[in-house]
Formats: sequence, structure tokens, C-alpha cells
Amino acid sequence: MPFINLESNLPASKFTDDFLKKLCSAAAAALQKPEERMNLSVKSGLAMLIGGSTAPCVVLCVSAIGVTDTAEKNKEHSAKLFQFLTGELGLTEDRIVICFYPLEPWQVGKKGTVMSFL
Repeated sequence: MPFINLESNLPASKFTDDFLKKLCSAAAAALQKPEERMNLSVKSGLAMLIGGSTAPCVVLCVSAIGVTDTAEKNKEHSAKLFQFLTGELGLTEDRIVICFYPLEPWQVGKKGTVMSFL
């Protein structure tokens, strides 16, 4: 049940329904999770600065159970997600930052309980 949260200073017009579906597919493939379990949000038009510059940029946060818990896994995820974001948004790698957060099943609530019991 991964959570993908993208924040950007790019305008909302860059994040169409088509982009959201493609990002969902790309993230699901990178994390080897089913698309129907993905949770995605995008916040656009934000005041942002990366590396001392307010040029177009993205911060992507990826939280998931069991797939974001090692450097080796996140290195692979990062490569795939960077490829998608640079290709779709036309940004260079220095304008993108990805944060990975491992989750435990007891930290995710669903259906009135937590994932530990589902």
C-alpha cells in the first residue's frame, strides 16, 4: 500500500489525469506493487527551492511497507523514478529529490484496522 506524494513548483496544468495515471504505473512497477494498491497525491504551484534555486523542481516522497527499507532497494527505485520524472516533466536530475520512508504494517490504517490484521 505505497504512498506517493509529489510536490512541485510547476503549474497544475503539468499534472493532468494522464500524468497521474502514468506516475501511478511507473511507481507501481518500480516498487513491484499492484497499481490498485497505490495512493498518490500531487501538490503543484508551491513556493520551492532546491539547491539554492527556485527553477522548476520536484520533491517526491515514497512511503511503503517492505520495499523502501534498504539502500539497495531504494537505489533501484530511485533510478526508475528519476527516469520517469525527467522524461515526463523535462527536468534534469539535479531538480528532483526523492525521499524514501519505510513503513511497518501497524503504521497504515485501512478498513477500520491496520494492515497488520488484514
